[in-house]
Amino acid sequence: MYELYYWPTPNGKKVTILLEELGVPHEIKPINIGRGDQFAPSYLKISPNNRMPTLTDTAPTDGGEPISVFESAAILMYIAEKEGRFFPQDARGKSAVVQWLMWQMANQGPKMGEQGHFTRAAANPKNGDLSYPLKRFNDEVHRLYGVLNLGLHKKRFLAGDEYTIADMCCYPWAAYWKLRDINIDEFPNTKRWLDEVGERAAVKKAMAAGAEYTQNVEQLSEEETARRNKILQNQRAVAVPKEWG
Repeated sequence: MYELYYWPTPNGKKVTILLEELGVPHEIKPINIGRGDQFAPSYLKISPNNRMPTLTDTAPTDGGEPISVFESAAILMYIAEKEGRFFPQDARGKSAVVQWLMWQMANQGPKMGEQGHFTRAAANPKNGDLSYPLKRFNDEVHRLYGVLNLGLHKKRFLAGDEYTIADMCCYPWAAYWKLRDINIDEFPNTKRWLDEVGERAAVKKAMAAGAEYTQNVEQLSEEETARRNKILQNQRAVAVPKEWG
């Protein structure tokens, strides 16, 4: 059984896509990142980066104790290798997949995340003039859609003709192009790929997973809002929890 510690963000949806494509038994364990669940000492044991998703495999192939994996691309690789699907193991095929996984983790996710961060911050006049970071990350996000467009030139999927975890890793971030003020018609290869991947039944189901967990933050009390802001903003290192002994 796979236990997925999850919240409905693009990083979490990468893993639900793979699990739904495989049709394997799994259980979603909500980690409310807006509330700060990711800082609980028990969760830090399996995710020292205090982020989600994290996966626990309660039935690893070696028959030993459960294995926990953090970082979304590492989770995709772990599951796909174990299940023997969506991750070719020949030298050329594996290389084609891994380079897109690394691109997503180092570029697409972080840069789009920063764009979202500064866009939200700019809505509050107290944060001052944020025109520089807004232009920086808006331009970078535009560039990244272009990278996908180049990578998909005369290719059905990112790693070639085969649908793999490379597509599952990159799709959830790219799918929200409307929120990023992107004219998707500028990127016909990316648009065609988004349409095809988005029509898969497993992808539709996975992208909708956890919709019931969302919460209207405007309904929170002033005390709860202040508590969340204190732990979520300007994060610094977390000390080893006393509970660990």
